[in-house]
Amino acid sequence: MDSFPSPRPTPTDRPERRARDERGVAFPSPVVMLSVIAVAMAAITFVATRDQAPTERRVDTATVASAEPTATPTPAPATPTRTRKPEPQLVRSEVYVEVFNNTGIKGLAASTAAKATQIGWSVVGEDNWYGAVPASTVYFPPRLRAAGKQLALDLGIGRTGPAFGEMKRDRLTIILTVDAAS
Repeated sequence: MDSFPSPRPTPTDRPERRARDERGVAFPSPVVMLSVIAVAMAAITFVATRDQAPTERRVDTATVASAEPTATPTPAPATPTRTRKPEPQLVRSEVYVEVFNNTGIKGLAASTAAKATQIGWSVVGEDNWYGAVPASTVYFPPRLRAAGKQLALDLGIGRTGPAFGEMKRDRLTIILTVDAAS
């Protein structure tokens, strides 16, 4: 019978192991290091940006009592008036509009698109809408909220709302229902 070497080494086959040096430094994993850095940065940001109690107080020199009485009352200091930032003027021709018909009335979207174009809006499309809309509505993306309100006023549409779903975010969307036909 042939003798095959055993898969496990016997104690005599192993090389002698040296004693391990117990001194050394264990470095944490990169994830732990990044977490520690993130927490430290958050703490610094929190301390640097938190609201602090005011350390100064306003002293109004006009209300300080004088030593001798005067015949005329001291006028109150003028309060500074805040000037409101002027709202940007709406240029209708720079706002794109899409008109959708959500009724069985033929040509409703086309006639509304023509009316919007006459007023000065840039109508870029008209089509049918398939879905449930409770009333005729002008939908707007957040940056075109004021334009959406103005378009609703111009066309006599009483409902506006934020754009949703697959509506494009660079234009106003009008969805017409039966109430727009009357």
